[in-house]
Amino acid sequence: MTGYVQVYTGDGKGKTTAALGLALRAAGRGFRTYIAQFLKAQPTGEIEAAKKLAPLVRIEQFGRPGFITVTEGPGDEDLERAQTGLTRAREAMLSGDYEIVILDEINTAVHFKILPEKDVLDLIDRRPSAVELVLTGRYAPAAFIDRADLVTEMKAVKHYFDRGVKAREGIEK
Repeated sequence: MTGYVQVYTGDGKGKTTAALGLALRAAGRGFRTYIAQFLKAQPTGEIEAAKKLAPLVRIEQFGRPGFITVTEGPGDEDLERAQTGLTRAREAMLSGDYEIVILDEINTAVHFKILPEKDVLDLIDRRPSAVELVLTGRYAPAAFIDRADLVTEMKAVKHYFDRGVKAREGIEK
């Protein structure tokens, strides 16, 4: 199989969901997917689903509980967790154990200066040709878009969050 680099970005809902759909489809064909979730540490439905799909789907989270505020910037813990996540993702990508590697919210992590763009570009450049690499999150840097073979921009047209609806279990979390 020839792998490609995919980017899912934009201000609309569905970037992580699209990546998870790819992992689900791949599992149905016996492919193995590694998912590194940056900026996330909360229990979610996808974590529980991955347990049921193991060993075909593996998710590791490298965020911390709570949110990073733009005004304060990332703390040392945020930077350390993100570097650990990038290291683990690189190891998974180079291991030969996974056909797909998903870097969930990596674009956002770079935007908020939690990870250096050059470190992610290095990972992209080291991708074995048989590995499909997926980068998700708002604010995809131009360099990621340039390196990608497929770019999808999710556009917000209408969202019930704007009416005060909170994230719902099994739908958004």
